[in-house]
Amino acid sequence: MKKIIDAHCDVLWKLYEDPTRSFTNSPDLHLTYNQLVSEGAKMQAFALFVDPIVPTHLQYEAVLEMLQLYEKEVLGKHAGMKPILSKKDLQQLSANQIGAMLTVEGCDWIDENLDRLTFLIRKGVKAVGLTWNHVNKLADGAMEPRGAGLTSLGFKVIEHLNKHLILTDVSHLSERAFWDVLTVAEYPIASHSNVATLCPHPRNLKDDQIKAMIDVDGWMGITFVPFFLTKNEKATIQDVLRHVEYVCSLGGENNLGFGSDFDGIKETVVGLSSYKDYSNLINELQKHYSERLVRGFLGENFLKRLPS
Repeated sequence: MKKIIDAHCDVLWKLYEDPTRSFTNSPDLHLTYNQLVSEGAKMQAFALFVDPIVPTHLQYEAVLEMLQLYEKEVLGKHAGMKPILSKKDLQQLSANQIGAMLTVEGCDWIDENLDRLTFLIRKGVKAVGLTWNHVNKLADGAMEPRGAGLTSLGFKVIEHLNKHLILTDVSHLSERAFWDVLTVAEYPIASHSNVATLCPHPRNLKDDQIKAMIDVDGWMGITFVPFFLTKNEKATIQDVLRHVEYVCSLGGENNLGFGSDFDGIKETVVGLSSYKDYSNLINELQKHYSERLVRGFLGENFLKRLPS
């Protein structure tokens, strides 16, 4: 039953931040190879994310270093990890293989050079988010007070993604930029976003945004960021289920999955402290939803949205 597809984690940044960490089993990582194996993972998306503490002119260098870490530490040291370069690769994984997919979270480093993006696509990037929380040359992020939309470069980048059959990730965009994206992106997803009605954080999606994603047959990954789940002091698995059920109530039961944001968060959900706790979430899902729906949430819905 498991076969989990998780659309977002920040393990590569953690490995970049501290090269002594081991993707195999470091105890201070939320997500490790050993945990992926034990929990029955089908595929994990690994984000190329550069913290804003890195000066902009050095960020592309940091991206390339993380790419090397991905190839050496994630793929090179684990024969069971297979790079996902196409939908076919994901469909043809054997029972003892786990897929690894590269994504981009924030294009501050692009500097109007689409060759950089093309290079990363050739290396296996399958989904791209234009911004992190703030403004760059492509768009405003969700935490940028101005709240502007896409720039001309932002539109140009999305057209480039369409051409190469790459998913455009709307998580982290300002609301206006979100609507701009939907006018041009052929393959939109929200890799790690929750429901604003249940938890009014700028990073969450409003009802009309969620309905729009459903209308264009996009995909939305419920995330385990506690303060995107609830305003209470502690978030629980029941809070995750509330967001799942709300998206289902809007008609999105077949457009839904998970993007944990493991290793991109400091606080965790009670009972979901790391990837090894996915079983706890699955057990709760199975109490409320059919086997078909749970399989969809865990990965089949995402697989259907991969354009190639």
